[in-house]
Order: sequence, then C-alpha cells, then structure tokens
Amino acid sequence: MYIENLEKSIYNLITETSTNLPKDVRRAIAKAKQAENAGTRAAMSLDTIANNIQMADDNVSPICQDTGLPTFKIKTPIGVNQLEIKEAIKRAITAATADAKLRPNSVDSLTGENSGDNLGAGVPVMKFEQWENDYIEMKLILKGGGCENKNIQYSLPTELEGLGRAGRDLDGIRKCILHSVYQAQGQGCSAGFIGVGIGGDRSSGYDLAKEQLFRSVDDVNPHAQLAELEAYIVEKANTLGIGTMGFGGEATLLGCKIGVMHRIPASFYVSVAYNCWAYRRMAIDISPETGEIHNWHYQEGEKIEFNQQDTIEEEVKEVIRLEAPITEEKIRSLKVGDVVSISGRMYTGRDAIHHHLMSHDAPVDLNGQIIYHCGPVMQKDAEGNWHVRAAGPTTSIREEPYQGDIMKKFGIRAVIGKGGMGPKTLAALEEHGGVYLNAIGGAAQYYADCIKGVDGVDLMEFGIPEAMWHLRVEDFTAVVTMDSHGNSLHADVDKSSLEKLALHKERVF
Repeated sequence: MYIENLEKSIYNLITETSTNLPKDVRRAIAKAKQAENAGTRAAMSLDTIANNIQMADDNVSPICQDTGLPTFKIKTPIGVNQLEIKEAIKRAITAATADAKLRPNSVDSLTGENSGDNLGAGVPVMKFEQWENDYIEMKLILKGGGCENKNIQYSLPTELEGLGRAGRDLDGIRKCILHSVYQAQGQGCSAGFIGVGIGGDRSSGYDLAKEQLFRSVDDVNPHAQLAELEAYIVEKANTLGIGTMGFGGEATLLGCKIGVMHRIPASFYVSVAYNCWAYRRMAIDISPETGEIHNWHYQEGEKIEFNQQDTIEEEVKEVIRLEAPITEEKIRSLKVGDVVSISGRMYTGRDAIHHHLMSHDAPVDLNGQIIYHCGPVMQKDAEGNWHVRAAGPTTSIREEPYQGDIMKKFGIRAVIGKGGMGPKTLAALEEHGGVYLNAIGGAAQYYADCIKGVDGVDLMEFGIPEAMWHLRVEDFTAVVTMDSHGNSLHADVDKSSLEKLALHKERVF
C-alpha cells in the first residue's frame, strides 16, 4: 500500500506543478499586471498570461506546452529506501505523460529519438539527500527549454557589454546579474524570475542557482547584503524597458533570489538560472510509513484567481484578420506593432522539421502558408483522433540558420514563434515578403483553445513535439514584431535596453 500511495502522491505533485501556478507566483504576476500601462502590447500579454493561468488551473492541463526536464530534489530520513522512490518517480512520470500532464521531452542526444514516456538516460533528474527529519520532502521544478537556454554563467573578472569590467567583488556580481537579465530579452518568456549562485565550481554553481528557485518569491534573504542586492536587482531590471515577452514595458523581472557558497582561489563564478513567468515549482512532505502527502509547500497567503476573459480585443485599437494562404501583397501591408488574428490552417515546425526541410521536399504545399514554432502536448482518444492539450510558441532563435532559406524555398509567408529572430531572417522577410509574428510565450492553454481541430500530421518519426501538425485555428492572436520592410521590434528593444543597462555602470556596492 505504501508504494501505491507514494506513486499516487508523486503523480499528484507532477500534475499540480504542471497545471497550477503557486500562490506566490500568481501574486507577483497580478502585481505586474496592475502596474503595466493599459492599452500596450505588454498589458495585452499580461492579460493573456493571466487568462492562461486560470484556464490551466480549471482544465487541469499544462500551463505551458514545454513541461521541461522534470527535476526532483528529495530529502529522506535515514533508513528510507531511495531505490523504491526512484522507481515510483519513474512510474508516476510515465503515467503523467500518458495523461498529457507532461509533454514527452526525453530525446536521445545521439540519435534524436524521443523515448515517448519522459524516461531515458539521466531523465528525470533525481537528487537525493538524507536528513534528520522524520518525513520525506520532495521538490519538483519543471523548467522549459526557452528559459533554460537563457541560463548564463560568468567567470570573474570579465568584461560585460554596456557595463564594462566586472571584478571579483559584490559590485562585479551586481553587474553580472543585471547583464543576465538584459541578455535574456524576451526569449526566456519575460517577465521572469532568476536564481543566482555565487561561488562553487561550474556545476555546483548552477545547482546552487537552481536551488534558489525553490525559495518563496516573498521571502527575505537572511544575508543582509544579499537581501539588499536582491531588491536592487528587481528594481533596476525593471528600468531596462524589456518588458513582458520583450515587447517593452514596466515588468521585466518579477523576482531575484541569491545564494552563496565557498570557492577555490583560482575560480570565481556567478551562475544564473533564468525562469520564465510560468514558474512551475512545487514541493510536498510525504509520510515514510504510508506514502501519503501530509503537507503542500507554497500555501502561504492569498491565491489570486484570474478571470477567464478574452481581453486582447479590448487592449488594442485594431486587429487585422488573416487567413492562409496569404498573398505577398497582404503581408507587405503589415508593419511592426500590428496585432493580427488568424483563422484557417497553420502547420507546426520546430528544430527537426527545419533541419529536414533544408534537404527534403515538404510533405504539404506550404506556399502562402504559416509555420508555427510549436511543440504541442497531444493526446489521442479512443477513436484514434488527436487533441491538442497545450500549444504555446517555442523560442524561435534556434531556427535562425534555416528560417529565411526555408521561407523562400517553399513560399511560406508568415512564421509564428516567440522571442524574435536575427538579421538573416529579417533580410529574408524583406526580400521574400514575409513577417514574423510573436505569440505569447507560455500561453499554452490560451492558444490550445484557439485550435479547433487537428486535420493531419506528418513526420511523426521525429516524435510528438517535433512532428508537423496540421492545425485548424480560429482567432489566433499574435503581434507583428518583424516585418517585410526591415523593421524588428526585438532589435529596437535590445538596443534601447542596452543603453539603459549602461546607466548602471558606476559602482553601487
């Protein structure tokens, strides 16, 4: 009975972490939403995020389609069988994946094959520690690839763009942390949270940084200097003007937590674990006798309930309707800042699809069509029909080596993703007549609700997240952030935020 209860407890932990943001995170997002200027792209984004949070909670479905690499940290009393816990975690992970609470994310690094059940060499991550308490503590964080890719580590002393030299002191640490927020831009689904590890070696520094993400947003660092630095970083990061999704705005960083450990004299690392607004971490206490949960963490304070309402139409003056196939003339009439609403057909395409299309024909006619950078959470019903359970955008910059060439080769007119793309794609948009549309990162339930049917799928050999899904959509909303006239909102925000970052060059600590 203990093993059955234990597995059920872990399954519940996984489900809660994936589908229900903790109270402290909800409060931070509500505070940012209240402070944002009405009628802006940032306000629209925060409204969408709030709606998505409530939809995920109500539907018991993933907040974001990228459910990350599940990372467990477990403390056990002396005498508890950790091998049994490992096996229970694996069974719970498999069950949660089958129930579409997790996306199958475990990929063989050599062959590219997806295991389909989130198991594999080193996956999920499980880190055990013994302690003297008489119960099991189990923490779980689901950190998606978009924000994981914006993690960064600095070796002091170093030279930082906009900030100059960062030395081996508290002020050098300050500069590194501010720079870490700047370099993330909108690619990590800002407004975000950061955990910082000072000291250690390269691996222990990152572990320490990720450990800080388990702290409450509302806590105060017991180290006085670090408490002061945490407050300073949040305040100054929000003057950079990066804003939600990198659209510009008041909310760039929602929380900063810093830990410190000793180091060897030759090395001085500052490690930063960046986490998106979809800050999915939870913890439980489990009875070692019964396997049942007897306490949930992060339950202090008020739980903000967001109203489910489509406010995008209210936040913007004009919404431009699009339906594929789209003409070049229509595309060239769009400009940066336009809000579009798409109905009709779009096709998903991520890393494997883009690599494949460089040297193969497309399985469908893509002339005038839309490619969506998305790896959805999918579930098949008893009749064999596929249903979309979560479908937000993935970070687009990974496709920069391919995107422009593929658009020209196949006649693709629009690409949807998040975080923007680089100069090669921008040049191709101008030459070919295309646009880049930024959807709201992490809003997987909001966009899943816009998808009214799955009309087909190609290239399933790449796995569910990487396959080309044929989606029928209605009123799918996104913002033009790169147009066919050489304009890029992402480049503009990067430039302006770097200028604002440079204002913090002088010594503070």
